[in-house]
Amino acid sequence: MIVVKFGGTSVGDAAAIDRAASIVRGRMPGRPLVIVSAMSGVTNALIDISDQASRGQLVLAVRGVEALREKHLQALADLVPDESVASEVGAELSASFDDLARLAEALSVLGYCTARSQDALVAQGELLSSQLVTAAFQVRGIPAEFVDARQVMTTDDRFGRAEPQVDAIAERARERFLPILREGRIPVAGGFIGATAEGVTTTLGRGGSDYSASLFGAALQADAIEIWTDVDGMLTADPRVVPTARLIERIRFDEASELASFGAKVLHPSTITPAVRRGIPVYVYNSRRPDGTGTLITSDAPRRPVSAIAAKSQTTVVKLRSARMLLAHGFLRTVFEVFERHHISIDVIATSEVSLSVTLDHAENLEALLVDLRGLGDVSVERGRGIVSIVGAGLTDASNAMARAFTALGDVRVHMASVSATGINLTLVLDADQVTPAMQRLHDAFFGAAPAAP
Repeated sequence: MIVVKFGGTSVGDAAAIDRAASIVRGRMPGRPLVIVSAMSGVTNALIDISDQASRGQLVLAVRGVEALREKHLQALADLVPDESVASEVGAELSASFDDLARLAEALSVLGYCTARSQDALVAQGELLSSQLVTAAFQVRGIPAEFVDARQVMTTDDRFGRAEPQVDAIAERARERFLPILREGRIPVAGGFIGATAEGVTTTLGRGGSDYSASLFGAALQADAIEIWTDVDGMLTADPRVVPTARLIERIRFDEASELASFGAKVLHPSTITPAVRRGIPVYVYNSRRPDGTGTLITSDAPRRPVSAIAAKSQTTVVKLRSARMLLAHGFLRTVFEVFERHHISIDVIATSEVSLSVTLDHAENLEALLVDLRGLGDVSVERGRGIVSIVGAGLTDASNAMARAFTALGDVRVHMASVSATGINLTLVLDADQVTPAMQRLHDAFFGAAPAAP
């Protein structure tokens, strides 16, 4: 069997869902499990609704709910011409929107929104889209069956960024998905959403639908995982920054994972890990051009000095200086325990005998973190930084690759530089306003000014 995942833009309206149906019809011999994101823009709209309701702006929140109701019901009308079928599905969708309106009213009365409440509200996006897609598939002769992903995706209770429980997911995936697949039908479920063992709704964090697809694929030992999005595949750089970026037809698991972690928007950073563990190839395709080559992510892709360049434009640098580091045992462990305690992940690390510099992608809980770090030494914070990462499995094999990178940067100031332990990436911390020119220079140096991918 295979897992076929459609992103928000790939189910963003009736035309997109119709294209998705055609793609799935062509993959029916592979016994697909279909995972869908919320329709494009819906997750952001739901977050806005929760914010407005919790601030007491109930009228605006209810208007938001009604706008989403209209969006989904219009898509249903365009996709399902049979009035009796459309009426039945429409009643189910409308009941969900009635629940949303009541939840918004409750948040307005309370005057605040907890992470748990927001998960309950935001999860409706995937539940609505998976029901809508199921109905659209069925009227097109595809034997689809809606599955509430919360019955399978078991997580802990870290609302907003819940951690999947892999063993429980594997057991529930076999119980819930396999019988449907064995009967020749196609399960359709939402990505991004899950539930605790007690049944409380959770979400995996933004971009978590890819992660859901990979986890389900690993649980069922899928033959392949397909990610359908609005770009042709993984490119040598962000085409919005580097118009001459090229399509990468084959790329290694470790390279794709690095690129996702350092800003490539095609994949969620966690997507690759479950697939790697099972050796499952991952394909990235453009749902608007389903006949395209796409990108294959696999273990046996060519080993290139540089495969791609990724970047993040907003990064915070934290520096710790302490004489206690000199020849000390366990000091760094103590430092990293502080980050763990505040649930803050680190991107890039650089050390000397008496100092440590790290970059943070998300600066939540930063002030509390700094209070604890100051007990270990002198701490400073630098905001307005960006990261450019040059990724290639053979980066350190090529003796001149790093020299070419620094030559290409010219007068661009580099605040930090780090080569990964595996030698797969060279990461540079720059001023945020230098990220774009740096990417363009580096891309020209390693790939030239080739025509953009078709």
